Amino acid sequence: MRILLVALVLGLAACASGAPTSAEGPSPFPVARGTAPPPPAEARPGRTAPPQGVGPGGFDFGQWRSADAAAYASALQAQARQRYTGRSQTDIAADLTANGFACEQGERVDCRIEIMERECAHDWYVVVERGRDPVAGYDVMCLGAR
Repeated sequence: MRILLVALVLGLAACASGAPTSAEGPSPFPVARGTAPPPPAEARPGRTAPPQGVGPGGFDFGQWRSADAAAYASALQAQARQRYTGRSQTDIAADLTANGFACEQGERVDCRIEIMERECAHDWYVVVERGRDPVAGYDVMCLGAR
């Protein structure tokens, strides 16, 4: 009984000290409070959906609303490689911007369209690194069950 009481008192003391303890060791989370960075600003507010079909700059978005995501992503990759292989990063960024993409240029060109439509997030992207073929893709993630 006495050993149980000592164990209980030591357990309560450990909990009260605020030191993270578990059977698996110390907590992987930092103990310092108030040091987390602020949440990111909302990404590109007011972005509009690309058209069904050819965009204003000639990029063909196809019938993306009714497309199978995997097949659509593969077709987008093929189109990007055909359209951009051999072109300069500046030309690629200008072309994608004319088609509604938001681009960042540095060591590589990273262009995206990110929108929410109904309960689904849609993300088109084209990334070009120097000396490599363009990489393009499309992701869709919907909330809730369908």
